[in-house]
Amino acid sequence: MSDPLRTYLDFAIETAYLAGRLTLGYFQTKIRPDYKSDDSPVTLADKKAEELIRIRIDKYYPDHAIVGEEFGVKESAGASHRWFIDPIDGTKAFMRGVPLYGVLIGLEIEGKVQVGVANFPAMNEMVAAATGEGCWWNSRRARVSDVASLKQAGVVHADEASFDEFHRAAEWDRIKAATFFRAGWGDAYGYMLVATGRAELMLDPIMDVWDNAPFPPILEEAGGYFGDWQGNATIHAKEAMATTNTLLPEVLRVIHNK
Repeated sequence: MSDPLRTYLDFAIETAYLAGRLTLGYFQTKIRPDYKSDDSPVTLADKKAEELIRIRIDKYYPDHAIVGEEFGVKESAGASHRWFIDPIDGTKAFMRGVPLYGVLIGLEIEGKVQVGVANFPAMNEMVAAATGEGCWWNSRRARVSDVASLKQAGVVHADEASFDEFHRAAEWDRIKAATFFRAGWGDAYGYMLVATGRAELMLDPIMDVWDNAPFPPILEEAGGYFGDWQGNATIHAKEAMATTNTLLPEVLRVIHNK
């Protein structure tokens, strides 16, 4: 890996760690959320964590663009580098005191995400990757599962009602029938489970770009796939799927009923 990528990865790891420590000061304190125009919750912890991340990016990389969930877009004329921030992915879990929430940071360079970090501070788990450097789960090398069939696969999801809400109920029913077990409380933690070999498939019928951004390098470097439900590696499809490269063809056949 080139020195600039290594530097960016180290910066993202430290920044995600610091933001995670900040969120723990609010965790399990019965924090009261506000609600945004789309009825999604936001807490003071979300806002403070994103502020911390933005301040650090502006200090060390003032010419880089930023896209964050809570404070929007900071454009930079001609910027080839763009940071994506989700200060708390899984706010619904966070505000209920459930530890399956994460701080997500991704860096897109020339249109491709090449650095990704997902920190789960209440679980003391972090997964981080950069192109060509491998995927690391805390201090261990992360690899996807070697399960070879969906019949033995575990699939993770967030809110099961979302499949019906976003017109993917038929696809979800086929996946449920084809897999070994199904587990909820997904959000970003589900993608980490796939990257670290503890689940074989994670599906979301609706996702924003800041939810997706860290995971292309994380899954790719772990030997897996992250992208849309068509098999395209992208963070811009408004949906997401992670699985192993071995299972991807079978997953696509089930989803598309072929």
